[in-house]
Amino acid sequence: MTAASQPRVRLVVGAAIVDDLERPTRLLSARRTEPSALAGGWELPGGKVDEGESPLSALHREVLEELGVRIRLGTHVPGPRPGSTWPLGERYEMLVWLAEVVEGDPQPIEDHDELRWLALDDLGAVGWLPADLPIVERLEAMLASPPQP
Repeated sequence: MTAASQPRVRLVVGAAIVDDLERPTRLLSARRTEPSALAGGWELPGGKVDEGESPLSALHREVLEELGVRIRLGTHVPGPRPGSTWPLGERYEMLVWLAEVVEGDPQPIEDHDELRWLALDDLGAVGWLPADLPIVERLEAMLASPPQP
């Protein structure tokens, strides 16, 4: 397959929503309802970046649409790909940021049927989607590290 015939990779954004950016103790997980291939799997909230939209604008929009909350962003969670993205199959790659809710109470409004706050020492309590699992493992390591003086 030539480079010209390869499908274009679409950018997706994700929010690793914690209870407190400075001293996190819990991470929010969301159970997908669609598409059917992903239904029942747990993920970080977020979604596709629209044409002409910045990744940060997309993240704020997606979290508001999916959970009904406004967030404040923290650190970027660097992925292994060029551009610090995380692979989501062959057609998507994701940028992820830590975030905390600043307005509203998270509800499973769109694309999810359940939300769960997970203690940082129990992030494996749900069945994460395979593409989200390496991100969760990275978050576990990042959030377990004591803050630098």
